[in-house]
Amino acid sequence: MALKIGDMETSFEIRTFDSSFTLEEYGNLPKAPIYIILDRLRSAFNVGAIFRLCDTMRISGLFLCGYTAYPPHEKLHKTSMGTVDFVPWRHFETTLEAIQFCKEQGIAVWGAETTSRSELYTQADLPKAVALVFGNEALGIDPEILEQCDKIIEIPVFGFKNSLNVATACSVIGYSLLERYGMFETDQSVAKDFQ
Repeated sequence: MALKIGDMETSFEIRTFDSSFTLEEYGNLPKAPIYIILDRLRSAFNVGAIFRLCDTMRISGLFLCGYTAYPPHEKLHKTSMGTVDFVPWRHFETTLEAIQFCKEQGIAVWGAETTSRSELYTQADLPKAVALVFGNEALGIDPEILEQCDKIIEIPVFGFKNSLNVATACSVIGYSLLERYGMFETDQSVAKDFQ
């Protein structure tokens, strides 16, 4: 069936609506074995964008540390487009507390930072579950925090600047991990919306 969009006719549907899952159905879907730890992010807009990303990736948990914005927060709610209601999140007073919590649960902790001992994010051996630490927009991850990470990974950059926006970096690494965990092949639940 052709679909008319403006003056253009297509042979496919474009999903312009949110999922048709009920909250109960959504809550019962399996979560990716990925946790995101935000180390003192300054921008509530970045945090909101990461909430939205975490919802699309259906991660297991988002940990907001230190002065990182957390709900309820007006700017955060606006940028997250309401996803704060769908993402399991928790605030920790310090990033070290979040890391300790993850390690007690048997979750590997990786810092996303460019250092002299970082390895390429696509080549790091995949653990059963991983918590990714992303740092402050200007200062990066605190060196004390990096010392507590099991591994430090980096995204290669080829421009003048040494880094990506934190929400963008989270997207690049997060979706790479989803693919490596096999979620692209095993989780076809999105197809429900097009049937």
